[in-house]
Amino acid sequence: MTFNSRALAADHVDIHTDIFGDDSLLRSGLKLNHLRMIVAIEDSGQISAAAEALNISQPAASRMLSEMESILKTALYERVARGVVLTTFGEALARRARKIMLELREASREIGELKTGKGGSVFIGAVTAPAMSLVVPAIKQVRTAFPGIEVNIQVETSNVLARELLAARHDFIISRIPDDLNPRLFEVREIGVERACLIVRSGHPLLKKQAASLTEMSLYDWVFQPPGTLLRRTVEDLFLAHGVRLPENIVNTSSLLLTCAIVCQTDAIAPIAIDVAQFLATQRSSAADVRILPIDFQINVRPYSIITARERALPPSARLLYDTVLAESKKIALA
Repeated sequence: MTFNSRALAADHVDIHTDIFGDDSLLRSGLKLNHLRMIVAIEDSGQISAAAEALNISQPAASRMLSEMESILKTALYERVARGVVLTTFGEALARRARKIMLELREASREIGELKTGKGGSVFIGAVTAPAMSLVVPAIKQVRTAFPGIEVNIQVETSNVLARELLAARHDFIISRIPDDLNPRLFEVREIGVERACLIVRSGHPLLKKQAASLTEMSLYDWVFQPPGTLLRRTVEDLFLAHGVRLPENIVNTSSLLLTCAIVCQTDAIAPIAIDVAQFLATQRSSAADVRILPIDFQINVRPYSIITARERALPPSARLLYDTVLAESKKIALA
């Protein structure tokens, strides 16, 4: 059996034109704020949170959703116990709306750069270890060659960064794909393995030992990243694998600064990337008065990757930094 691809394409165009028209949604009253709303609903799963994100009242948000459903003549969302979920039609609209919002942001960025004569701006996110070992030296190289480039960095957990990337708030990220997200949404290139260690304050009782045991460490306070984050799960798995009870007194925070502050002022223990720990240990400041705790085991976290959103092209300034980070990771691998 053979197909006439041109005829098939022509039929598709005719059907599309007959049903929708080239600008039928715009002529029917679909507006930019409607697109913002459907994206906000997908991100938050709650009408109240979406309304807050758009700085409007909840009744106004509900009204906008009703308007969209009237324009598209189909249900876009369903109410569930904890908020709302998009229907298949809502997801399709949100996916296209997100791309439109991204293109508008890129248009604004490009026009702004043309007006000011700057070299462009880049929005990236990274987990802590590669932020220190890869992003910082890459930025130095790029800024030396192109001093007009503006770099915006967010250091966060993979769970946060992946969602920020899908929401078009980053050009690319250096992290991992969370288990609850569809990997087909991303383009992924593995570039390194994160090694972690445990830090304590200078003068901590466990520093007197040649190597602290998990049993001894379980008796102390701990500062962890939020539950479910990869580094935390890795450390918790070590306790479980050795049959040692998990620490009971825990402070949860994703802030490195707050982690260091707690560690320096208490006997708490915290797991962090070894690159970061070595940097902190060399700083002459009471705010960084931390030591790496000697242990007789390794803390190897799952490899991290340089990640972009599938089918989203990088602007030139972002591509430049992306390639520089990639080159830096290859240098480290060969060292």
